Amino acid sequence: MLIKNISVVIMAKNAQETLDLTLDSLGSFSEVILYLNNSTDNSEKIAQKYSNVKIIKGEFRGFGNTKNDAGEHSKNDWILSLDSDEIITVKLLEEINKQKLSNPKNIFKLKRNNYFLGYKTQSSDTILRIYNRTFTQFNSNPVHEKVIIPHNANIITLNEPFTHLNITNINQTLTKIIQYTDLGTKDKKTCFFSIVIVKSIFAFFKTYILQGNIIRGWVGFALAINSANKRYYKYIKQFINCQKSKKI
Repeated sequence: MLIKNISVVIMAKNAQETLDLTLDSLGSFSEVILYLNNSTDNSEKIAQKYSNVKIIKGEFRGFGNTKNDAGEHSKNDWILSLDSDEIITVKLLEEINKQKLSNPKNIFKLKRNNYFLGYKTQSSDTILRIYNRTFTQFNSNPVHEKVIIPHNANIITLNEPFTHLNITNINQTLTKIIQYTDLGTKDKKTCFFSIVIVKSIFAFFKTYILQGNIIRGWVGFALAINSANKRYYKYIKQFINCQKSKKI
């Protein structure tokens, strides 16, 4: 059954590795907004194959603001926000189609199964992804953006998960670390080097031990190292910012 009252909104840049899998899963939606920001690969060419996809080109203003910009191009007020490496399963699609959308104060939380190099990890999570733009939107965070939860919102958690192909190529761990830490550390400072060490070690411990990825063999270890690296570069950049400020 064609879903006409929800627009899927995707913000993407150079997403050719996973974009076709994402768009393949969205054939039941009458409108998919693909907001391309400075993309130089075959993402646009891939998207042109899908009749329900509307391609918009715009600037990147941080993840939160850019996702809101992308949402403004949808014909529906109800928005399903997806990333270009996320796939809606058939069972989740059926569950979404059964939801009543008469109350714009409803915000739907979806379960997300995360994959690293093709292997499912232990770090599944839940995240707010379906909302009415007349009631709420994403915050303006440049990275780690979230849907704002007004005090009178109704949070509804759906049962079926969607798939997140977080890392499909080991080089993505490097490019994502650079992008996310650059955005997340701008104008922020950490002036104690001990924080850099503790945050990095705890990120490894949390991912490998607390989240149970130790049972995933080499994949779990690689995932934990990646988590530690993200924390290390985030806080070392903040530490360097502090050192630079002392020289002024």
